[in-house]
Amino acid sequence: MMEEKRDIKSLSLEELEEELTGKGLKAFRARQVFQWIHEKTADSFEDMTNLSRDLRQQLSKEYDLVTLTTEDVRISKIDGTRKYLFGLDDGHVIESVWMKYKHGNSVCVSSQVGCRMGCRFCASTLDGLVRSLRPSEMADQIYQIQKDTGERVSHVVVMGSGEPLDNYDNLVKFIRLICHEKGQNISQRNITVSTCGIVPGIERLTGEGLPVTLALSLHAPNDQVRRELMPVANRYGLSEVLLACRGYFLKTGRRLTFEYSLVKGVNDDLSHARALAKLLKDQQGHVNLIPVNPIKERDYVQSGSKAVEEFKHCLEKSGINVTVRREMGRDISGACGQLRRRFMEAATKGRIDENESLWDD
Repeated sequence: MMEEKRDIKSLSLEELEEELTGKGLKAFRARQVFQWIHEKTADSFEDMTNLSRDLRQQLSKEYDLVTLTTEDVRISKIDGTRKYLFGLDDGHVIESVWMKYKHGNSVCVSSQVGCRMGCRFCASTLDGLVRSLRPSEMADQIYQIQKDTGERVSHVVVMGSGEPLDNYDNLVKFIRLICHEKGQNISQRNITVSTCGIVPGIERLTGEGLPVTLALSLHAPNDQVRRELMPVANRYGLSEVLLACRGYFLKTGRRLTFEYSLVKGVNDDLSHARALAKLLKDQQGHVNLIPVNPIKERDYVQSGSKAVEEFKHCLEKSGINVTVRREMGRDISGACGQLRRRFMEAATKGRIDENESLWDD
């Protein structure tokens, strides 16, 4: 049986040095290879022109250089946002989004194929979790987008398909790879990790020494409403989740973002706003209000602009820092999971085995 090649793009510089020096090569060769992969974003070993042909052939024989294939790109006529559908080497597909802002270019990456969190308003979770992504597959979303746009990515949000803290070790390794000074050298402070509230993961991230921004998908001012929208609330109550968030702020000094998707008739009236203000009055962070992106498989409806403005005003009167997220790429299935799901439906009648939501009782 043929031995599986090692995923060289997922190796840290230290691991790569250990690998290649163990094969009798000098340590500087590892640094050269690392820079080819993560700074110059080479798609093949043959591109590594300052390595000998013999070494390139040896690397190709022993290692897998993960490279995503672009299956589809949608470009918004509204704001220029680009949504990518990338193919993986096992036939599955993932989504990424490129957004242009005044402060720089931002890419929203996926951390898993599908998701098992079961949030009711999200298309990513409708078919359950297929598998987690490797660090190489997360990083290459950024590398391929930079090649396509010809522009540098300065900000990364891990808010695409999947729950990042459900893929913890690969997430942390991915962050260290894209922030490495011999790679893309993206500032750790320009990385945002979103979570639906997996408390042990938040606590682990608190101790990593990574000054990334933590974004909590809150979406409700109390446990009762949150359980209706997010099955994870059956495992971790708001008091426990917010305590972990408070610990993250105290250790890292990084203010949190509280994501709140407004769903008409569910969590968007002024009583909810007042309860949310009371809940967050001692938290260091700001609220990001998101008019929910409707998906055809659910009957949730986006709150009207008047309700959004009144909700925002109520929070501001209570001293809560709040913004309304600018909608990006609405005309190109901008919400998480929508494009992937349409691709799957169109491509095949066969279904991927569905996993039950992790948190359903």
